[in-house]
Amino acid sequence: MCHKQLPEGFVLHDTIDLQGNRRQFWTVNLLSLALAAVLAVAGVFIAPFSGFSSRFSDEGYLLTQVLPACLTGLFGAVVYLIVHELTHGAFLYAFTRVRPKFGFVGWAAYCGNSAYCDKPHYAVVALSPLVIWGAVFGILNAFFHEGIWFWAIWLLQIINVSGASGDVFVFCKLLRYPKGVLVGDTGLKMSVYAPAREETAFGGIKKGDNI
Repeated sequence: MCHKQLPEGFVLHDTIDLQGNRRQFWTVNLLSLALAAVLAVAGVFIAPFSGFSSRFSDEGYLLTQVLPACLTGLFGAVVYLIVHELTHGAFLYAFTRVRPKFGFVGWAAYCGNSAYCDKPHYAVVALSPLVIWGAVFGILNAFFHEGIWFWAIWLLQIINVSGASGDVFVFCKLLRYPKGVLVGDTGLKMSVYAPAREETAFGGIKKGDNI
């Protein structure tokens, strides 16, 4: 269940701070680069540049295909960054009925609120953009599976997957927590609370746990 306020009997179990914790920051960013590289290489095998690069000398092709595709990819990337956080926010609000807050801090956009979600609900909040928009871009690429338009859409898929590295990191951490935890997500920092009886069994936060 999700709660607007932290229930009695819960104590802090762990924190995830993707901005302030340097180890978590670099883990997420290296994961993002790795995912982007893997998808870029995969794209070359799916739609090799050799299949359409020879047409770049054709002025008509540049104006009617390359330019619109590039503009679509760039504009779509900007729109996606907003839509990604709105997707988080939509599920967060649906589960908690607490209005989410959005922001941007240097390297990342974020979404959070003052409520607390259990593991299943927070897992949905965390992975919803990756799953939903991954499916949307996958379907589009099934139709546009070659040429410059494949790459315009594949660029958005790369941004979707690599940009979800923080969400994947949080989800993997979530799997390790006790069953009854609640997660409070204010944006780039998440506080994980466990029932006091379970916290005693698990021993709380130990040095080195917060990675």
